[in-house]
Amino acid sequence: MFIDLRSDTVTKPSKGMKEAMFMAEVGDDVFGDDPTVLALEAKAADMFGMEAALFCPSGTMTNQLAIRVHTWPGSEVICDKYSHIYLYEGGGVALNSFSSFKLLDGDRGRLNAQQVRDAINNPDDIHQPTTSLVSLENTMNKGGGCYYQLSDIEKIRTVCNEKNLPLHLDGARLFNALVETNESPKNYGELFDSISICLSKGLGCPVGSLLLGKKDFIKKARRSRKVMGGGWRQAGFLAAAGIYALENNIERLREDHARAKQIGKVLEGLPFVKNIYPIDTNIVIFELPETILASDFVARMKEQNIGCVVFGKHLVRFVTHLDFTDEHLAEFEKNIRKVG
Repeated sequence: MFIDLRSDTVTKPSKGMKEAMFMAEVGDDVFGDDPTVLALEAKAADMFGMEAALFCPSGTMTNQLAIRVHTWPGSEVICDKYSHIYLYEGGGVALNSFSSFKLLDGDRGRLNAQQVRDAINNPDDIHQPTTSLVSLENTMNKGGGCYYQLSDIEKIRTVCNEKNLPLHLDGARLFNALVETNESPKNYGELFDSISICLSKGLGCPVGSLLLGKKDFIKKARRSRKVMGGGWRQAGFLAAAGIYALENNIERLREDHARAKQIGKVLEGLPFVKNIYPIDTNIVIFELPETILASDFVARMKEQNIGCVVFGKHLVRFVTHLDFTDEHLAEFEKNIRKVG
């Protein structure tokens, strides 16, 4: 039995999801007439109380499209130094939008309003790039799946309103946060100018993300999606998986969180575990002693049929998901104790 905890992107469609995909009515999304894509976009927009949505292949694309629409060449994006848009999107902000970053040092990747306020450049100073966008990430991948309190986001929104700045959310794992806080997606739709949500992580779809925003914003993003090669044809087969996920796979995220906490308990006291990040959702990050490289440890884990990833020189990440069961958890506990 191989226990794959590299990411929550490794899941396979369930029987119900595959049946929904197989039965999907499709058209041509580039022509705007795929009924299942349109239904998914309408469903997601309504869920968040936003005007429109755009179905895309990946969360990187939805983030990059949002930044491209919100910014202009030579402008600057405020985000945390551990943000996915900075670390894991191939320098896309520079390539696609000709913009730069101002990187802040948040609390496990979470910014506060004063940090944002202090980071906004003086628009009259010709030596500095003009601040064009503030971007947050929730949950925070590099922060071990930690999440924002809505009250903290509200304060950042107030700063953005005062400075006439748009606020974007990389919400790849937003639903993981929502099931923990019991907040409504509409709370987020009220606070952000654009939201990216991923269907192929905790929600278990084979592929796909959604960008949410106002109608004119989504219209511009659709044009940029085409330029990036993101136009697709009978995408309704994939959109059907997204509809199924939004209707069936949100509340069950609690199970992933519970199993992540169980992994944390297993790790406690093991001789090669120096420190464990707080476990808030479905991500477990732990630190190894300086004598053990994460790359070597991950290789030894693979020998024990456990998949995980290097997350720093001495950091390792596990991510629980819908294909990681109690049976896998028991096998994980047995196998990890064999790693010396």
